[in-house]
Amino acid sequence: MRAVSEQDIRTSFVNCSKGEAKRLPLPRDLDDRPWDDLDFLGWRDLSAPDRSYLVTDVDGELTGITLRFPSQQRGFLHRSMCSVCLTTHPGSGVSLMTARKTGQAGRDGNSVGIYLCTDLDCSLYVRGKKLPAPGGRFEESLTVDQQIERTRAKLFAFMGTLSA
Repeated sequence: MRAVSEQDIRTSFVNCSKGEAKRLPLPRDLDDRPWDDLDFLGWRDLSAPDRSYLVTDVDGELTGITLRFPSQQRGFLHRSMCSVCLTTHPGSGVSLMTARKTGQAGRDGNSVGIYLCTDLDCSLYVRGKKLPAPGGRFEESLTVDQQIERTRAKLFAFMGTLSA
């Protein structure tokens, strides 16, 4: 992913109002992000623990979405798998995140959901730059590049459901 500015991020959101996009908190470490290793920029809202944000480049256009997830904690013995990067995490390491649909459907309250790594570091897990708890990544016959393509395809498919 290419490095993006605060203005680029704020104008990219498709499932919230311009006013909401203008007010949402941005990550403070934009300059320190490993842009070459990211398929998307994801961050949690520290002031609202049930909110997260995701920005990615879809077909050459920067697209951002707001996400919500339950604040319930699962037991540590329970493991879940991220639908995007296929990493498993114990406890609350994977959350069902929901995004309002775009347009009238979103204004009517319709949303779609996906299981994502709660820390939104899918790109780093796939590349081996961040390690999950033991047993979190299965050995695959796919190359890292093929896993990256699969991760991007799953993310873009989810993004496509927002306007469907």
